[in-house]
Amino acid sequence: MHHRFLPRVHHFDYRIFMFAVDLDRLRELPSGNALLSVNRRNLYSLREDDYMPTREPIHNGSGGDRPPDAASGLKARVVAYLAHNGVAAGDARIVLVTLPRVAGYLFNPVSFYFCFDAGGRPMAAIAEVTNTFREVKHFFLGPASLSAGEGVGAFRLRMPKHFYVSPFSDVDVSFDFTLRPPGDGLAIQIDDYRGGERTLTSTLTGRRVPLTSARLAWFSVKYPLITLRVIVLIHLHALLLRLKGVPWFAKAARAGDQKDLYRPHDSIASTPLN
Repeated sequence: MHHRFLPRVHHFDYRIFMFAVDLDRLRELPSGNALLSVNRRNLYSLREDDYMPTREPIHNGSGGDRPPDAASGLKARVVAYLAHNGVAAGDARIVLVTLPRVAGYLFNPVSFYFCFDAGGRPMAAIAEVTNTFREVKHFFLGPASLSAGEGVGAFRLRMPKHFYVSPFSDVDVSFDFTLRPPGDGLAIQIDDYRGGERTLTSTLTGRRVPLTSARLAWFSVKYPLITLRVIVLIHLHALLLRLKGVPWFAKAARAGDQKDLYRPHDSIASTPLN
């Protein structure tokens, strides 16, 4: 669900599916599942190189950036990222919540990594946001952001965005994250704030079901070409916002304020930074 409050009200609500994958068992996923592959093509596929591009240079680092990561496996890169942020996660269980590639096509507006200690207690979470220019930025929620509550609680943190996600939201607003570690269900909320005013809310909710060939076959009918549908709907709603007269700004307009991201688009990659 996506609901914009300002400067014009705009709302949509769609059904999708996502994978929740224990990274220690990632290579086991294709076993007995003819429609799914890891690191190679299939109707559904997960490729480790699609995620956590920390082996690449970071663009416009804010001072706390790290050198390119030499780790090759996805879990190793996540563990190295967590260690850089003060979380020792060498023996941790890490669950990735994401959209797979479908018929080779991938677009993930946001993927989530949830880190659990050996006792199953949540330690940290990472939101990996990708915009339509294929730029990637990570938002880290550490142990201090874990709030008490029913069950395992939730990671809650508000932080500056400094990233171009939508032409209808400036880069200097803040993301307010509420990330509940997945169990039998998923409940995630991300709000945009300009100062103390909430301008946008997005939620992602669902229930856990087993990953089987039969279910993937059914989802191919129920959610055909889901990743392509996501990118088409993004552009459709951008058109609707323009028709409603919502102001927009070009990506290159505030190149210097787009910080700590990977795979910078040409519109900002060669722009002098402040």
